[in-house]
Amino acid sequence: MAEPAQRPSVTKSPTGIEGFDHISLGGVPTGRTTLVSGSAGSAKTIFAAQFLAEGIRQYDQAGVFVTFEESAADIRANVSSLGWDVADWEAAGKWAFVDAAPQPGDEVVVSGAFDLGALVVRVEAAVRRTGAARVAIDSLGAVFSRFENEVIVRAELFRLASALKGMGVTSVMTAERTSEYGEISRHGVEEFVTDNVVILRNVLEGEKRRRTVEVLKFRGTIHQKGEYPFTIMPDQGIVVIPLSAIELDQRSSYTRISSGNAELDAMCGGGFFRDSVILVSGATGCGKTLTSTEFIGGGVDNGERSLLMAFEESRDQLSRNASGWGRDFDRYEREGLLKVVALYPESAGLEDHLIRIKREIDSFKPNRVAVDSLSALERVSSIKGFREFVISLTSFIKHQEIAGLFTATTNSLMGGESVTETHISTITDAIILLRYVEMFGEMKRGLTVLKMRGSAHDKEIRAFTIDGTGMHIGAAFRNVTGILAGHPRHVPSAEIERLDQLFRPEGPRGRD
Repeated sequence: MAEPAQRPSVTKSPTGIEGFDHISLGGVPTGRTTLVSGSAGSAKTIFAAQFLAEGIRQYDQAGVFVTFEESAADIRANVSSLGWDVADWEAAGKWAFVDAAPQPGDEVVVSGAFDLGALVVRVEAAVRRTGAARVAIDSLGAVFSRFENEVIVRAELFRLASALKGMGVTSVMTAERTSEYGEISRHGVEEFVTDNVVILRNVLEGEKRRRTVEVLKFRGTIHQKGEYPFTIMPDQGIVVIPLSAIELDQRSSYTRISSGNAELDAMCGGGFFRDSVILVSGATGCGKTLTSTEFIGGGVDNGERSLLMAFEESRDQLSRNASGWGRDFDRYEREGLLKVVALYPESAGLEDHLIRIKREIDSFKPNRVAVDSLSALERVSSIKGFREFVISLTSFIKHQEIAGLFTATTNSLMGGESVTETHISTITDAIILLRYVEMFGEMKRGLTVLKMRGSAHDKEIRAFTIDGTGMHIGAAFRNVTGILAGHPRHVPSAEIERLDQLFRPEGPRGRD
């Protein structure tokens, strides 16, 4: 019996768009047409232009850009801010425009049947002239806006798609949609003339815009499912942030590093692990920034480089505060052991902040990273987006095998039911809780190591004080209960002794 013939597999062409080739499992299918559909402001034109730009920059593949809306001059000017010098590529024969955009003052007159034959001839000539392997068409909506008969337009779009396939090029077409989660395209026929569909969204969530990309359909081949956030960087273009790229394959270190505080090191069983991510949670004024300052100081004392990403205080304010605890940030920076990056959270979206942090880590190559604070960043995103940000950042830090310390502010002054409102505590390796404790008309501070993954640690809630040399951790609160719940209560010594006898390992003695 003859063996069944194997069906040819669909090859893919990498787009070169960071992150997109991961969720598409290799790029867009080679020699086919992909529809990129999205609402206004979802970056359709940038996607189409970047598809050509990265083809030239990374793969030395020439491209043809067919525009129905913006003029070629406008596109050249708009993409120059992304670092793409289209004019130079045109002069080198790597990029060609087919400008079908209406000119100012032109009157649109529809006479006879709609025919894209002339356009196909122009595209073929440009492909032959440049030896193009890629074609981008922006946008199909402009075609429909000028012609009423959708049946004829659909037939002509089939003709265009077939012609592109006959040229052997890999192409991208853009189309508009009226809603983020409604019909795929405005006219409802564009998706049926292409082999593949990619959807770009620009969703408004809690007064914040969040862009996402979804590969909806790749005919004959597989891809990652679901939406993935992306942003647009000034010098790069679209950057997709795929959570599916995160793999639990990072190595674990047994090496201990100092927190910068000897008493806290002892409570943690000898210090933090080299690759651990530590969350310091507490109310405002509890000592979170001090903890991150000592964490940085512990690295400096050991000759390690530290990166501080600050989202609540300016660099000068942080330096002043550190000097009040005996730490000289200015000297650390001069010696190249510290870099402070202070940003206002609302200055960019959460995806932009994530990419900025990654780039700072790649360029400075620190041994430690402190983020003060996550709560400030939480303001500029939805709960889902914030959790994705923390997962991506912690994964990146772990893969770099560096220690990370995050601070988070609790809403309640005295305590609460959750370490953080967004329940990100499961992502971290160690959790340090800072709490206020009210005793006899005086506010004291308490500290406990709630979690220390892979290590024994002190379970007590210890009092601590702050002075000009930093944090000093003292004895445990023996006569107080309800601290973590936010309801501290003084317990008489007799009651403590009775409970201690009741829960001794050997248990209470029975009566004769």
